Amino acid sequence: MPPVLVFDIETIPDTAALRAIHGFDDQLSDRDVAELAFQRRRAQNGSDFLPIHLHRIVALSCVLRDNEQFKVWTLGRNGEDERSIVQRFFDGLDKYTPQLVSWNGGGFDLPVLHYRSLAHSLSAPRYWDMGEDDREFKWNNYLSRYHTRHLDLMDLLALYQPRNNVPLDQAARLLGLPGKLGMDGSLVWDAWRAGRAAEICDYCETDVVNTYLIYLRFQLMRGHIDQATHAREVALVRETLAGSGAAHWGEYLAAWDVTMPAAKA
Repeated sequence: MPPVLVFDIETIPDTAALRAIHGFDDQLSDRDVAELAFQRRRAQNGSDFLPIHLHRIVALSCVLRDNEQFKVWTLGRNGEDERSIVQRFFDGLDKYTPQLVSWNGGGFDLPVLHYRSLAHSLSAPRYWDMGEDDREFKWNNYLSRYHTRHLDLMDLLALYQPRNNVPLDQAARLLGLPGKLGMDGSLVWDAWRAGRAAEICDYCETDVVNTYLIYLRFQLMRGHIDQATHAREVALVRETLAGSGAAHWGEYLAAWDVTMPAAKA
């Protein structure tokens, strides 16, 4: 089967960009710069969620499922800088041309990756191909909302109607999955400032596993796999996570059992 790559990013305010764009005093701390930006944003629209171009990526988690393995990892866990995180992600697309899967990747993750690529002068020719280099990409590429080489599950399940969008945590729990455990995107900035980068990576990984398991259910629903295949794939996920020995996967599996033991298969 073609490789499937599920991805998710975690971000913090880009305080350097905030200083450059808004002219904040260089003497202000990063915390104060971010707080001023949050205050401005709340005054504008009632939310402190910053515009897409003012996010800096600190973690990018992936699930890879191909003919040989099911694997979960995070770019940024070993202290890589943002430039390396983003380039390595796009290098993987250039090399393997996987099926990309996300939850709201078209609304958040990919636009952030676009602006960060521009900021770092990066190259991603396979990702940006719309048929110029590979004719097949004219009819199915990563960029078109209605093509499936990038499958934004939230967008498709909502039939491209924002009023129908469902948060990942709630979609996961609907299926008997653990959902988010102890953190969400709104807490990442505080966790980062507290030096809890490993917890951010753990959280990001649970998001991509939730997304992959929803993708499996979607593949079952659309008739691309049968019940027996779905059960085997879910069992593979459980076995791989249990075999990792990582504390966050122990917590995840325990929550999965409590939430809906019958949903194991």
